[in-house]
Amino acid sequence: MDPSPPAPEISTESSASSSSSSAVDDLAKGLAAMSLQDRFALLRGIAEECIQEDELMNLLEKKPVPICYDGFEPSGRMHIAQGIVKTINVNKMVKAGCKVKIWIADWFAQLNNKMGGDLKKIQTVGRYMIEIWKAAGMNLDGVEFLWSSEEINKRANEYWPLVMDIARKNNVKRIMRCCQIMGRSDSEELTAAQIFYPCMQCADIFFLKADICQLGMDQRKVNVLAREYCTDIKRKNKPIILSHHMLPGFKEGQEKMSKSDPTSAIFMEDDEAAVNLKIKQAFCPPSIVEGNPCLEYIKYIVFPWFETFEVVRKEANGGNKTFANMDELIADYESGALHPADVKPALAKAINQILQPIRDHFNNNSEAKVLLNTVKKYRVTN
Repeated sequence: MDPSPPAPEISTESSASSSSSSAVDDLAKGLAAMSLQDRFALLRGIAEECIQEDELMNLLEKKPVPICYDGFEPSGRMHIAQGIVKTINVNKMVKAGCKVKIWIADWFAQLNNKMGGDLKKIQTVGRYMIEIWKAAGMNLDGVEFLWSSEEINKRANEYWPLVMDIARKNNVKRIMRCCQIMGRSDSEELTAAQIFYPCMQCADIFFLKADICQLGMDQRKVNVLAREYCTDIKRKNKPIILSHHMLPGFKEGQEKMSKSDPTSAIFMEDDEAAVNLKIKQAFCPPSIVEGNPCLEYIKYIVFPWFETFEVVRKEANGGNKTFANMDELIADYESGALHPADVKPALAKAINQILQPIRDHFNNNSEAKVLLNTVKKYRVTN
């Protein structure tokens, strides 16, 4: 099943949200067709790690529409993991009956000195990113986009005492261990604002009344901090952590995509030629599965999107073949029956098919085109 429904009508309004009480009611009614085990499997399948599985099952048993928290810093280019993998995961959460709150962390981007700390630019990038998810087919029926600057100002008397209490209950060393969430290491010289950042992100989870934190493995430490805080305040119901896999970069040994290295990943505005070239140059050792970025793209993007992987090749090379699952593909790849020269063109074709509706939207929609060109100018300036 293609996880992306037909793209809804596009709007560039920053506060755009298709979430409503009636939409949530419809989600709850739709759960009648899914068993508890089906819902659990759908959510558990998102994550490389779940803390804790028994708590997730208990939550689904007791709460018809759990609240899932996801968030992002508007910080320039969007790579395919942020654009497509997030769309896939959000659509799974909505299908499982969750209400998804996506936290647009504009103040956090400013704290982390993204876009030179210019809040207006950061918010424009945020609107651009929302536009991409809409064009990609994110199911907005159960999604609410919330801007951190707006929501915190609305309920400052609730938010800041919570941040202060988290800060009081943790020493600087513990907070420094969370610096990875900002793309920083604990050995870097950080500003006071950046040290404050983890306390705020931890507070976000409770501020948004989240039952589930669905973020990448790189955000695991601050999510664990939130569970530790629950222990400190003797709160029984801790946020459940679903940490998804982090896609590697295209170069050998590159554990994570990098926005500063444009050759390390596919970006959402890449044209067909750029996608073809990046995949052609990607590390893809014959018969080796471990640490092979091309196979990871197939596993985490192509199969969830299309449910199959189609290879077109000459009869002399084995002929065309459609793989129904990753295990089947791995068996052929390890045996040498499937070669990198077969994998790469098929992967490039699949990725280009996924990205084409986004390209079409930004080419054909005048407002979206202006937004993209504005963000591109920011990159030159920064």
